[in-house]
Amino acid sequence: MNHLVKNQGEHKSKPEKNKKVWLKPLLIFVAIIVIVGAFFVIKTGFILNKITNGGNVLSNLAHVIPGVSQEIKGQKEGRINVLLLGMRGADDPAGGTLADTIMVMSIVPKENKVALMSIPRDLWVKDPGRDSSSKINAVHAQGEQAGKGQGLVSMKEIIGQVTGLPIHYAVSIDFKGFKDLVDSLGGLNIHLDNSFSEPLQFLGGTGRCDLTTFTVPTGQVETKTSTDEKGRKTIRHYDLCATKTPAECGGNFKLAAGDLTLTGDQALCFARSRDTTSDFERAKRQQIILQKIEEKATSIGTLSDFSKVNGMLDALGNDVRTDMQPWEMKAFYDVYKSMPKPQIAQRVLENSEEGMLYNPPEDPSKGYILLPIGDNYDKIHNLFQNIFTLPVQSDINPKI
Repeated sequence: MNHLVKNQGEHKSKPEKNKKVWLKPLLIFVAIIVIVGAFFVIKTGFILNKITNGGNVLSNLAHVIPGVSQEIKGQKEGRINVLLLGMRGADDPAGGTLADTIMVMSIVPKENKVALMSIPRDLWVKDPGRDSSSKINAVHAQGEQAGKGQGLVSMKEIIGQVTGLPIHYAVSIDFKGFKDLVDSLGGLNIHLDNSFSEPLQFLGGTGRCDLTTFTVPTGQVETKTSTDEKGRKTIRHYDLCATKTPAECGGNFKLAAGDLTLTGDQALCFARSRDTTSDFERAKRQQIILQKIEEKATSIGTLSDFSKVNGMLDALGNDVRTDMQPWEMKAFYDVYKSMPKPQIAQRVLENSEEGMLYNPPEDPSKGYILLPIGDNYDKIHNLFQNIFTLPVQSDINPKI
């Protein structure tokens, strides 16, 4: 009997011993994962925290623990919406925090689709949290006056109202950051069927002739056409003068036809040019330029290695801002890597039936502004919601 009891005791202790033998290497393996992940987060966190407004080391460390969700905002719903902003830069006295480029990038990972949708800076909107209205490009500047980082918050709010989409994240880049980005890629490869010229915009700054700022005649005339909701057009002509400040982009900015590799300076001037064409044409070029940046970064392997992306962001430093936390940047990068050569839809809001906007007769107190057709955002909401199923916008040239 004692022999039986002894054997039973030995039989019970064996699985416990085996369990401990199996559990120990598992715990070591998990510990290694956590330590390596923590090192990655701390190492990249110091770099990425230079550009992000949110999060801290502890909150980012939590996302290296096995089993903790790595999903970013919008991923569960199947569509991630990111606001992209471009501006001169906070240190530039010529409206440095005004958002001259406003674009929404919408990503549907499971369908391998991306949409780029541009909103013109002259859209007249109600200022978030204020009893006033302004052009939409001023919303970011107003937010920054309230506190650093609030510009992105205000812009996400107003863009959400205009588009009807939840704006999950926002990223801004200034002129210097854009130039450094292009140069870090070894330039930007484009093809122009025809030569390009912007003879007005960069002549030390041009505008309608006055007695104080724009005082040097250029011999050029600006033609503005306003269209009311009934389609009636009013055409006005204004003489243009330059300021006495130094010219930008060489004054008369030119690009030859053919295959070109643009430097950061050239790419920025090309992306900014609008006076000879229009703000709408500029937005269309900016969408193509963004695609060319992605193509170049992919071709040289920058986007295939997060450490290279990390290093590039470190070089950009204070020229880029985002409300993504470091772990979200890494997770967003992983989503991007899962989408080989996505189908891209493009749209630019402009003053046409297709573009969903109109410009009313000019009010001296507001200047040139744009309003949504129907004076509400219903059609624009439908456009942004169904961007992937709508016909391609007729006048966007994808061949640059």
